[in-house]
Amino acid sequence: MIGFVGAVVLLSLVMAAAWVWQRRVRNAGWVDTFWSYGLGAAGMLLALVDGVGPRRFIVAALIGAWGLRLGTYLLIRTRGRAEDSRYAQFRVEWAPRFEIKLFAFLQIQALAAAILLIPVGRAAAAGRPLDWLDGLAVLVAVVAVLGEAVADRQLHAFRADPLNHGLVCQTGLWGRSRHPNYFFEWLHWLAYPVAAFGAPWWGLALIGPVVMYWLLVHVSGIPPLERQMLARRGALYADYQRRVPAFFPWLFGDR
Repeated sequence: MIGFVGAVVLLSLVMAAAWVWQRRVRNAGWVDTFWSYGLGAAGMLLALVDGVGPRRFIVAALIGAWGLRLGTYLLIRTRGRAEDSRYAQFRVEWAPRFEIKLFAFLQIQALAAAILLIPVGRAAAAGRPLDWLDGLAVLVAVVAVLGEAVADRQLHAFRADPLNHGLVCQTGLWGRSRHPNYFFEWLHWLAYPVAAFGAPWWGLALIGPVVMYWLLVHVSGIPPLERQMLARRGALYADYQRRVPAFFPWLFGDR
């Protein structure tokens, strides 16, 4: 419990620091980088303080690697670029109270991250001896992190080619799912229920993949992004929607 409280306080402080930084550089897109690093660090703190046995080190490594990979990717993507369109829109909609509303919004994001700490804590506190389920959890997490990294790299390479300007990325993983990065992001959170399986209250670990699926598929992930892509690419993106599933990728052949 001490680790959870400390992790929640850390998340709140990280998002407060994100607010200070974005105000200094006038680019709120940086807050996503802070969130990723912050959740990774808070998860490691929780696992190491409240966890038991050697499993706590495995869980700390999994959430730490996730946060480091995603945070570094977002850092590289944000550095030197214009403000993300989502935050630019907030800046218009929330004027002249943008700063105070953004601060409250970032603290809500810290609370959302605290919910995602629950499965991390349940997995780290599972008291059973290490077994094949831990190996499966590591495999799921590794596949998820690598899959998301591959999807991000493929999209970056597509956008970097001037010949693809105005087109829709449909190569590699993007030809099997319209949002493979989101799918692998969700897959990562399945690792913790697997590691926690059989422990007291292990079912609480399912809150991770359930909440992440809801956010990505129905709230802040796919819906606003697809509205934006339809506005930019029109019929080209509508055709892509008809042919390629939104979230779960086709594993064999084409749709």
